[in-house]
Amino acid sequence: MTRILQLGKFYPIHGGVEKVMMIFTEGLDERGYSCDMLCASHDGEVDDIVLSERSRIMRTNTLVKAAATMISPEMIFRLRRICHRYDLIHIHHPDPMATLALWLSGYKGKVVLHWHSDILKQKFLLKLFMPLQKWLIRRADLILGTTPVYVKESPFLQHAQHKTGFLPIGVDPHPWLADEIETIRERYAGKKIIFNVGRLVPYKGYHHLIDSMRLLSEDYVLLIGGDGPLRGELEEQIKRLGLQDRVELLGFIPGKLKPAYFAACDVFCLSSILKTEAYAIVLIEAMSLARPVIATKIPESGVSWVNADGVSGINVPIEDSAAMAEAIRTICENPELWEKYSRGARARFYDVFTKDEMINNLIEIYTDLLNNSKERK
Repeated sequence: MTRILQLGKFYPIHGGVEKVMMIFTEGLDERGYSCDMLCASHDGEVDDIVLSERSRIMRTNTLVKAAATMISPEMIFRLRRICHRYDLIHIHHPDPMATLALWLSGYKGKVVLHWHSDILKQKFLLKLFMPLQKWLIRRADLILGTTPVYVKESPFLQHAQHKTGFLPIGVDPHPWLADEIETIRERYAGKKIIFNVGRLVPYKGYHHLIDSMRLLSEDYVLLIGGDGPLRGELEEQIKRLGLQDRVELLGFIPGKLKPAYFAACDVFCLSSILKTEAYAIVLIEAMSLARPVIATKIPESGVSWVNADGVSGINVPIEDSAAMAEAIRTICENPELWEKYSRGARARFYDVFTKDEMINNLIEIYTDLLNNSKERK
């Protein structure tokens, strides 16, 4: 039986990279493949989690978190002990700890490098990590991005384009929670609901989304789910603009309730401004519920590829509140166009972004890579 290891990041899941690793591990196991996951512990728990007789999540002890990286020497020693068991290691970038562990493991098999994003914020870390990152790019037999745009535009992958590909992230469609949706719509009766959800951090561009509300009529309300360090600053902006009755920071939304907000809104509006937003899973979550979406044209990011302009919604320039407001009006005040984008969003989700489609493509990628290796031997 082919054995695969997903390597990188941490557990429990806190972000998009770990979520993708988990979806891969569970999805492959459900198809009968042996797929383990090795990651640093985020909560002090280090016992293995058994998924089935074939697959498990292996957590290693973390000494300290520094520069957004879990420092786990145990990962190095454990990978050295077990790496010979695997036909293929799928490492998820950016994760300097996982890269160091792979480098020191002596592993000789196939390596798939999943390039989720460039290292952008941690400039000092990048300087230290650069030699190891260059090694990882050379070592990889295949480099996968989440969109064709990101791997093509990344300055770090320009000399490795001959071995790059892409695999869109896929998720299961959200359920239609009729009662919860009705409750939300009744709370904002008579209003057109704009929705966004994510951490309240600078690259999400919430200042511009809030500012766009000045240009929209009283018929519109903006709901922002999530929490983070910018909450106080955003609350002050809302107060300063006199938008307290039209913009609401919802705070953390429980996972079971989040689909209701996606479905209750008239349009989902992503306002991110930096390529730190490489993909935006929230876009496809909204599309699974047939919501038209508005996204930003972030340079070198795959966001505006995920939202096909004119099909699932509209893409607007970054940091442009007026363009965002105009796109919102265009969709919400034209019922035929809203219906077109609603159908287009749902169709694009089922054509490109389902979990089943992603796992099918992943299995095909692994099979081709391993078969080509056998043919060369």
